Parts: sequence; C-alpha cells; structure tokens
Amino acid sequence: MIGGCKKEEVPTTVLCSERCHLGEGPTYDFATDTAWWFDIIGRRLFEARLDTGRTTIHSLGVMGSALGRIDAHRQLLVADDGLYIRDTTGGRMTLYRPLEADNDATRSNDARVHPSGTFWIGTMGRQAERGLGAIYALHRGELSRLYDHITIPNAICFSPDGTVGYFADTGENVLFRVELDAATGLPRREPSALVTRRGGGGIDGAVADADGLIWNARWGGGCIDVYSPQGEHLRSLHVPARQSSCPAFVSQDFSRLLVTSAWQGMGEDAKRADPDHGRTFLLDVAARGRPEPDVKLATG
Repeated sequence: MIGGCKKEEVPTTVLCSERCHLGEGPTYDFATDTAWWFDIIGRRLFEARLDTGRTTIHSLGVMGSALGRIDAHRQLLVADDGLYIRDTTGGRMTLYRPLEADNDATRSNDARVHPSGTFWIGTMGRQAERGLGAIYALHRGELSRLYDHITIPNAICFSPDGTVGYFADTGENVLFRVELDAATGLPRREPSALVTRRGGGGIDGAVADADGLIWNARWGGGCIDVYSPQGEHLRSLHVPARQSSCPAFVSQDFSRLLVTSAWQGMGEDAKRADPDHGRTFLLDVAARGRPEPDVKLATG
C-alpha cells in the first residue's frame, strides 16, 4: 500500500536493464515495432526493437526529453534548447525551432502529439524552480505558448477524438483538463482541475488509451494510476521502481505498457532499497492502447 491505494500486480518484464538517471518521454512507432525513450540528464536516446529485443543507445549532444514521428525517416526531437529534426537512419539532427534557447535556466520536459498533428511541449527549470516552466503548442510549424507559471509540466495527453487535453503541474500535484478544438489541438476553454493528489507520490507522465482512460505514472509511488475522463481513480498497477516516470502503449495490438523510471535524487541507501531503479519495463495490461499520431510541421 502506498498513498492508501492497493496496487495490482500484472505480468511485468524488464525491457532494458540499463539504468536511466531520468528516464522519460517514451513513444512507440507501430510501423517499425520500435519503442523510443530518453535519459534526459544522461543525454541519451534509447531505441528498442520489440520484435528482436535489441536496444540501441544513442548519445545526444543535447538534453532530449521527448520526440514525435514526422514520417518513416524523420522524428521531431524536443530538447533543452530547441526542436530538432532527427534522421532515423543516421541520427543526424538539424535545428528546426529554438525553444527558450535564450534562457539557460530551463529545459524541455514532457510532450505528446495531439491527434491533429499539433505537438504540445512542456518546459521547466533545470532545478525545478517554482513557476519557471510553460507549455507550448507547435501547430503547423508555428510555436505558441499556451500556459506559463508552471513548475513541472507533465501528463500531456489527449482524448481519442482530440476534443479534450490533459496536463499536470507535478509541482502542484494537479492534473488539469481542457476542452480543445479537435481540428487544431488548441484550447477552446480555460483548464480546470480534474485530479489532485495529496501525498503518496507525484503526478508524472501520462497517456490516454482508446477508451479515453488516462494512465498516469506516479513519481515516488512505484505505480501507474488509471483515471476515468471524469477523474475517478479506477486502479493502480505496480511498477518495480519507485520513481516511475512515464508510460506509453506498445506492441502491435497496443496491449502492453512501457514504463520508464529514474534514480534522480536517490542516495545509495535508497538505491539499494529499490533494486530496479532507473530501468525500463513492459507491463502486460491487456488494455486498448492506440498509435501515436505523426507531427505535422506545415499545412497540407
């Protein structure tokens, strides 16, 4: 029991035993059966071919935190100083848009692609300074700020029909809901609080499934919490690392959940008490996930 909630045990395997200082930003390319995620502080990008189990670790010259697929050959990678187009074959990266490049105190964090192709991207202080972060939308090549004065932006995800968006400020431990224009992925109303956690860990990364349920990693709680679109807590699934950070649906039927974790801020005693800290897991959750949309960089 953590935070007063019993955690379900589901079949779980270690996808990658390499420990991430700060594992984040998982996503899945259905066409190639490949999962991607980041070690933000380690400046590394992980590429796991699920059909073979082979994992490749790419060194980055930037603090990457998330990516979206543009097409079969390119990704849009979110980093501490900008958005980069990355060639998936050779790994070459070209700056596409600066992102708070004039502010050395911030870096990128959570991000996810809306069904319309608009990319929501969060930034935060490098030391999680209060109110230093923001959430942006990259819509058809134009980057605009949606929300500011956020401490740690997380849990960016969207309803299957694109009419609702979710995001959290882990600094406040609140998950917000906002009505969106399904055609653009941009807000139509002001956000409202959907879930507020009191103790037992922080609201971290999230993904929505094909039924609109929200699967949210609980930092410090070692679990994935599942919420209804109305904010009702439906279940909690055990993750074998206390600092679970972000989920993504993977496999050809989207029935499995990839979950990243981290050892950031953990002393040696805490690491010994949490032997799988920083590893990346696959949970057999028998849910109905869905493919991630491609990023659209321009009209057309």
